[in-house]
Amino acid sequence: MSTYYVSSFNGNDDNDGLSESSAFGSLFKINSLKLKAGDKVLLEKDSIFEHQYLHISARGSKESPILVSSYGVEGSLPIIKCGGCGIWYQDYGRELDSKAHTFKGYVSSAVLLYDCEYIEVAGLEISNKPVNFFGESYNQADKMNRTGVAVIAKNCGTLHDISLKNLYIHDVEGNVYDKHMNNGGIYATALTPDDEQTTGVARYDGFTIEGCTVRRVSRWGIAMGYTYEHDKFLGAYLDEEAFRKYGHENVVIKNNYVAEAGGDAITVMYALTPMVEHNTADSVATEMNDRAYKYPEKRSGKVAAGVWPWKCKDALFRYNEVTDTKLNQDGMAYDADSGDGTVYEYNYSRLNEGGCVMFCLEEAVNNTFRHNLSVDDLGGTISPAGNPDAYIAENEFYVREGTPFLRKNMSGGKYELVDNKIEVIRETD
Repeated sequence: MSTYYVSSFNGNDDNDGLSESSAFGSLFKINSLKLKAGDKVLLEKDSIFEHQYLHISARGSKESPILVSSYGVEGSLPIIKCGGCGIWYQDYGRELDSKAHTFKGYVSSAVLLYDCEYIEVAGLEISNKPVNFFGESYNQADKMNRTGVAVIAKNCGTLHDISLKNLYIHDVEGNVYDKHMNNGGIYATALTPDDEQTTGVARYDGFTIEGCTVRRVSRWGIAMGYTYEHDKFLGAYLDEEAFRKYGHENVVIKNNYVAEAGGDAITVMYALTPMVEHNTADSVATEMNDRAYKYPEKRSGKVAAGVWPWKCKDALFRYNEVTDTKLNQDGMAYDADSGDGTVYEYNYSRLNEGGCVMFCLEEAVNNTFRHNLSVDDLGGTISPAGNPDAYIAENEFYVREGTPFLRKNMSGGKYELVDNKIEVIRETD
């Protein structure tokens, strides 16, 4: 087990990197190493790694995980200032659930964990905003996708125990149109293996995103779990065994803050019993409008919401706060979307321009919204949009005078209201 030190102040790539006094000078040396179980990569505080990136493909062990973090008693977080570098090629290996979604292309990532497991990345500052990238305009259709942190499962079967903690990710200028490429602040995906019969299905078991701040990113704030095996989750009522074979388990997303994301704030996908708690989303969906979303070509999906699941079973969302989500075709704080058994409890929402919560379409089943507080959400407080059986109980809804409780044109689903407090907020002189 080795500890490698990297310093932009007194490091040199001719050093061995094995002590603070003989630190490497760049991240390129780390990218060239074959890290082993128990190894550590430590970046000196106050260091700035300009036009550099950290791309790792390594597997620790349960007893000896790999750690990427910082060193130094005082100082600011070390900064990986990618600037559009770190380019790699993403290919799901098959079309996604909609032909309108891009499924392959070049991606720039400041940090890339490719087929890694038993690894923790913690205590870093990360940005990825290109400067004068030749021939590229902000909202062109084929703009490169970019991430602060990208995580890929492909050729090592089930990947275990990946942790992203206490990261500050900001100013990631990705593609406003591509929903399921690695694109935004933090994005984890599973791609078709080269030889699935030998390696097994690419998936995650144990994935934690905790204590991260994500600000001014496009498109997603935090997204985890889109998979090439999406066709194993068709229909409304989802089988646990499908998740244990093809989906993700033991996913925890907690204590994160996402602000000014171009699209959605936090989404977990294709996961069994994920836990999403104590997160805050502030002023997201900032680019779901005609000013930024101008040239989608074949793509559809000028939609975004705050904190929500896609094709999950028994997802639990609690103690989250979502405010000021911008108006679009969705624009609500919470969205139980095409999942089975989603529970929202003890969450708070305020001034979201698309309302408080949506139960989205016919495959949103067995969903519960209870003990939540909505204050002055706009546009229509709830959106039972074609779903069969939403249960809405013991919530408090404070609705501005003139704002409908049901959002217009999104009220065709079935729902049951039980012991809710619904109070109209009237303007006073």
